[in-house]
Amino acid sequence: MPVHRLWLNIKQVIQERNLTQLRQILEGWTAVELAEFMSDLTLADQMVVLRSLSSHRAVETFQYLLPGTQEHLLKVLTSDEVTVILNTMSPDDRTVLLEELSAPDSKHVLELLAPDERAVAVSLLEYPENSVGRRMTPDYIALRDDWTVQQVLAYIREHGQDSETLNVVYVVDEKGVLIDDIRIREFLLAPLTYRVSDLMDKRFVALQATDDQETAVAVFKREDRTALPVVNSQGVLVGIVTIDDVLDVAEEEATEDIQKIGGLEALDEPYMQIAFGRMVKKRAGWLVLLFLGEMLTATAMGFFEGEIARAVVLTLFIPLIISSGGNSGSQASTLAIRALALGEVGLRDG
Repeated sequence: MPVHRLWLNIKQVIQERNLTQLRQILEGWTAVELAEFMSDLTLADQMVVLRSLSSHRAVETFQYLLPGTQEHLLKVLTSDEVTVILNTMSPDDRTVLLEELSAPDSKHVLELLAPDERAVAVSLLEYPENSVGRRMTPDYIALRDDWTVQQVLAYIREHGQDSETLNVVYVVDEKGVLIDDIRIREFLLAPLTYRVSDLMDKRFVALQATDDQETAVAVFKREDRTALPVVNSQGVLVGIVTIDDVLDVAEEEATEDIQKIGGLEALDEPYMQIAFGRMVKKRAGWLVLLFLGEMLTATAMGFFEGEIARAVVLTLFIPLIISSGGNSGSQASTLAIRALALGEVGLRDG
């Protein structure tokens, strides 16, 4: 079926509120595809799509939606639906959502969480804003060094579904201090009678929970890892950060740098969703500064008014000079800001 006819068919089914047929149509769609599809729908139609999905698929799709869309859906879905979604979301994605909500809405969301999930959410929010602790998840596999490979594999089979990733498992001592990380392939290839200590090399890289998120981006680039452990000041393992969350941070930082290149403050909301007043506030400061700078240019031209009157041909070069100055300034600011973002230039180089 052609794409446009399929689109019209789905739209018709949504408008008819035929959840059974809609569920059949969307059966083979991934969560990413569903989220992209929902981004073009009205809020009412988005609710219909979510309600046509199973609980697991609805939560998975919800996590891929933009924070603004998530916030709007939380306000129109029933309390029971919101409770299921919030309690099933991964802790790191839920923390991102809570950061976007207003204080009253955030408090209401926390009240809907089960006691154990609320404790996790509050503990993550206690870390400083833009810190690694806000991006981590407490869902990981931790082992003891005296376990055998057979015990490890049995433990992973029992608890692995609760872990964010199984590429790497972590070894801790009796106090929870991280002492090593081991790739899962090591256990799959080792004899069952081997102990964890036989596979350890005690060489690992960990992030501090209070580290800035940009630090995490740099470490992931350097180490080429899909997940990294996060420890507190005592070295106790408190969570892990996965590559998908770090890529989100990298995208946010790149967007902020590009917006600064354009001569405005970084926007903390999507362009199509930010309020007009906030947009003006973000841009007005720089525009006023540029306006004052142009006044200086006009003053300088007035000072040489006599010379310009005697050689009118000089006025032909004014727009060329202004244009060249603007282009060279844009080039210089672009290079400088990008160099700062990549760590090639620091304040001491100024």
